[in-house]
Amino acid sequence: MSDSAVACIIFIAVMIIIISERIHRAVVAIFGAVLLLALGVMDVEAAAGYVDFNTIGVLVGMMLFMATVKYSGLFESLAVISAKAAKGDPWRIMIIYMIITALLSSVIDNVTTVLLMGPVTLAITRALRVNPVPFLMTQIMASNIGGTATLIGDPPNIMIGGAAGLSFMDFVIFNGPVVLIVMTVIIIFFKFLYRSEMKNDSLGTKKIMKMDASRMVSDKSLLVKSIIVMLATVTGFACSSSFNIETSVVALSSAVIMLIIGKQDPEKILAAVEWTTIIFFIGLFIIVGGLVETGTVDRIASVIVNITQGNPMTTMLIILWVSAVLSSTLDNIPFVATMIPLIAAMGESGMDISPLWWALSLGACLGGNGTIIGASANVVVTGMSEKNGYPITYMQYFKIGFPVMLLSVAICTVYMVVMYR
Repeated sequence: MSDSAVACIIFIAVMIIIISERIHRAVVAIFGAVLLLALGVMDVEAAAGYVDFNTIGVLVGMMLFMATVKYSGLFESLAVISAKAAKGDPWRIMIIYMIITALLSSVIDNVTTVLLMGPVTLAITRALRVNPVPFLMTQIMASNIGGTATLIGDPPNIMIGGAAGLSFMDFVIFNGPVVLIVMTVIIIFFKFLYRSEMKNDSLGTKKIMKMDASRMVSDKSLLVKSIIVMLATVTGFACSSSFNIETSVVALSSAVIMLIIGKQDPEKILAAVEWTTIIFFIGLFIIVGGLVETGTVDRIASVIVNITQGNPMTTMLIILWVSAVLSSTLDNIPFVATMIPLIAAMGESGMDISPLWWALSLGACLGGNGTIIGASANVVVTGMSEKNGYPITYMQYFKIGFPVMLLSVAICTVYMVVMYR
């Protein structure tokens, strides 16, 4: 059996097992990588060359950074201040929380954002005496939409940015405008969808207005340090390309600074990093690298170029919609990891691939809203809701999430056609 066939079989087997969720995806990915090495498809040096250490660095850095910041009470106090600013009105609170979630998801990962916002939202809705499901559903959508706007907002963007040489500001300039449009349309969509459930309750409103945001702050000194370093980090990401500094250097530098000045227990902070996710990424990079190493990706790219006759517009729209639909049913991370070398190979054939990177980014990130398993944030929030007595079924989510995904991608289609007409 040829090395190409072995690499394909291992890749397909790994994807099937990941989708089935019978074995943890980190275990499957690293096993697949080890199998490629054991069967001699590539050696250790070649395998290491396919690992995107910039992506790994950004993920580890931001995880360490947020693991320290969360002990300050910053996000809890922000949520209470927002609820009081909305005068305890459920609909206004929902909009403000959607905006906060989207903004936070643009600078920290989606899962961290919803883990911070979810418990506070449950507490606020409990005080308001309203159903928390609409609030949690809108936050899921907002987290995936907001994460699309920047390089560091969603893991697929980190991967695409590293592969395509796109900077933090490139994502803000290109994805930012369409994300604002999508966010505005989705807020209007939810206004009509949940209008009957957003009713004021005088007792609930009084409870909200009596809440003290200052009591949410567990460490005032850490809160001030967190805000300063967070602003410096965002500035660092925005300026990194101008000074030829890798985004991983910015993320890791911020993490180290917070570990030093935060004065938290380093072992506790290091334990908070999702090391299983990091291992999953490393294994996945190597498995996809096996397809590149054996020339499989080049052959697939040639077929796609022949089908579309090298037309960038046709290829762009195909990638946008295929990415969205598949990312709503599969994990978008392995999908993007597979598509990156494929798009790079198309570029080697002479095709203009700049629009393809943006199509992949928008499709993969926004596609995550389609189903309950489309993105990690979806799984985390629905699990949190069920644990608190408000289960959200697959079909209940699908009836809302899939139309939101279709509407978002339709807007992106118009945007992409206008940008690359």
